[in-house]
Amino acid sequence: MGTVWNGEAIIADALGRAPDIQIGAKAEGWRLSRWRQFVGSYTLPALPDPIFVVHIAGKPTVRTWDRDGWSEASSFPGCATIVPSGQPTGWLVDGELDVVTLSLASDSVRMATASERFERMRFAFSDPLGVALTRQVLGELYAPASPERDVYVGALVGALRAHMLRGPASQAGEIPTAAFSAYRLHHVMNGILQRPEAAHSVEEMAAIAGVTPSYFCRIFKKANGVSPHQYVLKARLERAQQLLAQGDQTIAQISDLLGFTSQGHFTRVFKQFAGRTPSEFRRVGRAN
Repeated sequence: MGTVWNGEAIIADALGRAPDIQIGAKAEGWRLSRWRQFVGSYTLPALPDPIFVVHIAGKPTVRTWDRDGWSEASSFPGCATIVPSGQPTGWLVDGELDVVTLSLASDSVRMATASERFERMRFAFSDPLGVALTRQVLGELYAPASPERDVYVGALVGALRAHMLRGPASQAGEIPTAAFSAYRLHHVMNGILQRPEAAHSVEEMAAIAGVTPSYFCRIFKKANGVSPHQYVLKARLERAQQLLAQGDQTIAQISDLLGFTSQGHFTRVFKQFAGRTPSEFRRVGRAN
């Protein structure tokens, strides 16, 4: 008789390691797991339940098998992926990876109005709000346990679960209030990921969020673990890695395109971030 595995057991078997941390609510039909530090290519059998994969840290060089080869697009921190139930997947990880998976019981997904979101794989779409919620969950899980903490974690995972089922909010209009909201923070973060080359001054981002610059810096760092300036720089360097791996622009062109003051400045901060100079990163990436 064959062994019946849940999705997390299948993932652990394929990776050869257990999750770093895992929580779940059987009555509500969800499990949340953190997976870290695995490198290589992996094949996951079809999972019994759909999973929401949130890419929170690590190298921006994660690809998926797409029909007859590895995908041109890659996942990087700030992205999310939906893996439907019943679909085998392939993964190529070049460097350290840090992701969180949220799996939902198939019955609860079928009852959701957005169940069509889980009929096909959606790879590496921008999801700053999902990342912000996930980081907050992890921050609480690594804090000292208490009944109050458990209630708060449950509420946060409930919000992440609702976000997973609902999908990205419509960009058609603004919320008619000057008060800060998660939507406005999501809007700012999404704007950075979409156009990392823009100036993105703290004053401009705070105005979009509807708060003062000092308050914006505090709540932004609390949600993301880094300052707005560090987040913008990280987004530029991650986009630089994509351009180096996938494009034909020169290093000087990439430096200028992403708003660095000089090629020397770009090379210096890129090496601090990636451990290699831009030319070394491109050479190694194309050799692989």
